[in-house]
Amino acid sequence: MWELVNQSTLDQNSAYKYIMMCEYFANTCVVAKEANNLVGFITAFIPPEKPDVVFVWQVGVDSSQRGKGIASKLLNELIRRLSSEGVRFIEATVTPSNKASQALFQSLARKHNTQCEISEFFTKDLFPDDDHEEELNFRVGPIKL
Repeated sequence: MWELVNQSTLDQNSAYKYIMMCEYFANTCVVAKEANNLVGFITAFIPPEKPDVVFVWQVGVDSSQRGKGIASKLLNELIRRLSSEGVRFIEATVTPSNKASQALFQSLARKHNTQCEISEFFTKDLFPDDDHEEELNFRVGPIKL
């Protein structure tokens, strides 16, 4: 995961973050492989104060695999895994310039015949780096399976 992120435009985290996510949040992390090579992943978690929500931290797809619907398949696998646990909403923060992620979550809402609510979340002034955009909250649901 870390290597895929480092080859992309995703926010870079330490390799330790990905190891921790897979160890302690294995049920909410999903990977896609082709010929034993990682081609996509989702890291996510269920916030303790929102047991009906899964928060998607990152969605990564190898550049050679884009346009194949891998991100959508990963999200649907995440939903399938968590439906019996009472998760009915997916949330993620997305920058205004990240049109691909915006389209991904809006498409997910359409495919599940539900809402995609977009609201302000992390404002630009919260980030120490002037280059970081604000993060909008995308909330998809309720999702019924």
